[in-house]
Amino acid sequence: MRVIIAEDQGMLRGALSALLDMEDDIDVVGQAENGEKALELIENLQPDICLLDIEMPILTGLDVAEQLAAGHHSCKVVILTTFSRSGYFQRAMRAGVHGFLLKDAPIDELSAALRLVNQGGRAVSPELAISLWEAGNPLSDREREVLKLAGEGLSAQEISRTLHLTAGTVRNYLSEAIRKLDAKNRIEAIAIANKKGWLD
Repeated sequence: MRVIIAEDQGMLRGALSALLDMEDDIDVVGQAENGEKALELIENLQPDICLLDIEMPILTGLDVAEQLAAGHHSCKVVILTTFSRSGYFQRAMRAGVHGFLLKDAPIDELSAALRLVNQGGRAVSPELAISLWEAGNPLSDREREVLKLAGEGLSAQEISRTLHLTAGTVRNYLSEAIRKLDAKNRIEAIAIANKKGWLD
């Protein structure tokens, strides 16, 4: 399988590339230090899989995954992370990511995950899956309340009157909920929370 590695830490990128290249069935065809360069390499080299760091300059790994999904690109995406934030994971799943793995996983675990993904499967590090499962609803009771009312079509002013809060406080709760759910706006945040059953 042909693989591209995108990671902003040069030493880690080089080590990953060298270790994966030692595998008989894995050929690292390109390396990128940011998401923009990764997209360029994917377009030019047409790899089977791109291994993307979740946090990179210019475009993050998730930004790249979303752009590939929007363009219906055949390249499969595996995200490498040190973070177990549920918002990241949800966004990755919505972008059709095939793998969500820890950066410090042993190389044999990583290469096995790449093989699984290459065969059409999905791979999630067990440690990430457990921590995400345990994370549950990240919203506070007040954030849930505000988001639920926003979902019923109430404006910030109307929510502030209903809950006896200032409009500014309501906006703060909404923006915090949007941030926690890794959503682009309140409509997306409401949709995510509803799907998860967090507004019931």
